[in-house]
Parts: sequence; structure tokens; C-alpha cells
Amino acid sequence: MQDLSNETHDLIASDRVEGTAVYSRSGEHLGTVKNFMVDKQSGHVAYAVMSFGGFLGIGDRYHPLPWKTLHYDPGRSGYVVDLTADQLRDAPNYGSDTAPNWDDQIYGHSVDDYYAHAGTIMR
Repeated sequence: MQDLSNETHDLIASDRVEGTAVYSRSGEHLGTVKNFMVDKQSGHVAYAVMSFGGFLGIGDRYHPLPWKTLHYDPGRSGYVVDLTADQLRDAPNYGSDTAPNWDDQIYGHSVDDYYAHAGTIMR
């Protein structure tokens, strides 16, 4: 029996999203959802922050992906993005010792612009 306290057909608890795998369209495992950024006023998820690269947590880079770029695939029990590993390497990112200034609208626009120009499908 499914525990409906943290997942329904359309809703999922945040702690169940964190750690979910992210794949390319071709099925390559790209990383996992570390956390996500929620707009305080609207309650909408703006970005999923994906852990990418590194080994055993060392050298990980964090990539903010506009939530609109992720598509849940029940067959993979993970999210799929229209990106390759090479496109992610060039994408806006930061390390565990740095963090972006989320208050800087220019930073947010640069993330959105990158993924718009990378050809990801924005729903």
C-alpha cells in the first residue's frame, strides 16, 4: 500500500525529490537533485539544484536547472532533461565552497538564458 502522506499521483514531498536521479534523453545518468529553490511568494519551484560530477561527494558541482527543464519519467523513477553532459559542463554552476547570490536577478536570468539557448524544452 502506497504511503499517501508523502506522494500522490500529482504531488510529492520535497524530501522524496531530493536525491532523485536526473538523466539525459539518451538515458545517461547526469546527477541527482540536491535540493530545489522555491519562490517564497508564489510557492512555485523555480530551480532544481542538481549535483553533477565529482566522486563520492568530492568535487561535486551544483547546477541550478530551471524546474521547467525537468520532466518526470515514471519508467526511470527519475527526471529527464534535454541536455548532454557536455552542455552541463558549460552551464552556470557553483561548488560546495561557493554559492550564487540568488537575490541577484542577473544571475537568475543568466541561468534561464543558458537553458533557453541550449534548446531545452521549457513547458
